[in-house]
Amino acid sequence: MNDAERCYTAALRILNYRFNSAAELRRKLAAKDFDEATITATLARLIDEKWLDDARFAEAFVRTRMRKRIGRLRIRRELIAAGVDDETAAGALRHNRDEEGERAAAAAVARKRATRLDLTSAEGRNKLTAYLLKQGYDLSLIHEVVRETCDESST
Repeated sequence: MNDAERCYTAALRILNYRFNSAAELRRKLAAKDFDEATITATLARLIDEKWLDDARFAEAFVRTRMRKRIGRLRIRRELIAAGVDDETAAGALRHNRDEEGERAAAAAVARKRATRLDLTSAEGRNKLTAYLLKQGYDLSLIHEVVRETCDESST
């Protein structure tokens, strides 16, 4: 088997495990010591055969991460880190936008985290806000959710 076939087989094994962006797959194949020309040819073949599609990868990634209660901002950062271009990441987030679902997820995350924090103190509220920011939620949504969570915990 020549280098091109070995590279193609390695790429299919990687893709069999989970979807990858083109950039992720390029990195993984480079780590297996395939040369750049072989990797480029393999990626082109996979794209032609519809095995590799950054838009499809981004859509699936967004849906998976949203089910895990991760905010849009963090998902976007993770997509860009995975090598998906900004426009494709924004499109995937736009197609999977669910403001009510995101609000409910942020509230659930806040309630769960609030059990470990003293929300009567500014320090506790700040820690909750920082945690929700790290999870990728929008600041205006965080302020609303923190206020509601504080009201719930005080009653």
